[in-house]
Amino acid sequence: MAILPSVASSLSPPSLSPLCSARSNDDDLISTSICRQSHASRRRPLHLNSRFRLTAISASSNSEASSSSSPSLVSREPMVPPYNVLITGSTKGIGYALAKEFLKAGDNVIICSRSAERVESALQNLRGEFGELHVWGTKCDVRQGDDVKNLVSFAKEKLDYIDIWINNAGSNAYSYKPLSEASDDDLIEVVTTNTLGLMICCREAIKMMLNQPRGGHIFNIDGAGSDGRPTPSAKKFNQSY
Repeated sequence: MAILPSVASSLSPPSLSPLCSARSNDDDLISTSICRQSHASRRRPLHLNSRFRLTAISASSNSEASSSSSPSLVSREPMVPPYNVLITGSTKGIGYALAKEFLKAGDNVIICSRSAERVESALQNLRGEFGELHVWGTKCDVRQGDDVKNLVSFAKEKLDYIDIWINNAGSNAYSYKPLSEASDDDLIEVVTTNTLGLMICCREAIKMMLNQPRGGHIFNIDGAGSDGRPTPSAKKFNQSY
């Protein structure tokens, strides 16, 4: 998936090595890891299920996307841990597991979901394990531009800036019917979440990060089938990526 290449700068600044790949004992399975690295030591990689894939871009205040005469241009600062992390679709599944791993590493995390009830439940569980000073949550429907803008405002209020934005929110409309049997509503649900929602989140994250002294990194998680292997009864979900 090619995503906004004009904004991309180096994916490996001195203080952060965001992507690496680790091959499992089974040669057919590849695990993708988020690897965080400080100047002194490298943190434990965070492994994702081999059925998923990450694509990444970096937004830097001194990237080619910004003119030297732009009033929003800010001086560049090194990105060092602890990191401020925002994860969409993070009240269950991989998003929730990512939130826990970043919290274990000592980072600050913002979680969100389109369900206020799930946000509150996940927030209580995470705060029970990691305390109230490192994790916050809010309702956000990534299909709605105003919701994502409010999410950015919430992140700035709680953490001032975001180093790592992970677009994890996705939907299969809770349906596993073949594409030929999918309803219009199901298709609209899948595409507006997985494609439109991703684009809205990338747009708002980039706008925020270009004005941050530390810049920022955006990771997009592709769903099942993104590695080319067949996923029966999930065609409309796969094709939305």
